[in-house]
Amino acid sequence: MQYELTTLSSHILKLPQVVANAQTYLHHPEALGRWLGTWISENGDLGRVRVLRSFEGAEELAQERKRALHHANPFGAATSECGIEMESYAGFPFLPPVEPGTFGKYYEFRTYWLRPGGLVPTMNAWESAMPERSKLSHLTVNMYALDGAPRITHIWPWDSLDERIAIRTKSYADGIWPPKGGPQQFSEATSTIWIPADNSPLR
Repeated sequence: MQYELTTLSSHILKLPQVVANAQTYLHHPEALGRWLGTWISENGDLGRVRVLRSFEGAEELAQERKRALHHANPFGAATSECGIEMESYAGFPFLPPVEPGTFGKYYEFRTYWLRPGGLVPTMNAWESAMPERSKLSHLTVNMYALDGAPRITHIWPWDSLDERIAIRTKSYADGIWPPKGGPQQFSEATSTIWIPADNSPLR
């Protein structure tokens, strides 16, 4: 499964308009892919909206990306007067495709910038660790970038930030997490918290 993660940047007072305009674009009859979620940034860089979509393969993703690049108002960004960044990803092959549902009030987006050659060891580490780690909490997706700098982005839903801290503390204490051999493969990491938009399929 392939994914597109789009980030729209605007003034924080314009975010309801940004979300509404983006969803109009997503629901156009010509739009390809499956809309999975829309989130608003809660910390870090504020005034951000993220949209996650899935695609059956590279051809469908490329066709939809071409539509956006040739569109006069992709994601309503021109009307909203906001910046736009579109990233292409492929899901880790051993993880199930993302399915919409209600999983948490907060979503954590973590991105790790990988060292050269670090992707395969990272995937192997995650494949070994996830059977036990998945017993503690739900993972929305982990995916690797198909463009730009080598990196992975994974998304975790949480009912509260206290739950996040408690589960991560337990996973470390029990030796379940982080994936053995995984941290050695990245050189930089970020973690931000996002809140689902009102009618986001993932929430």
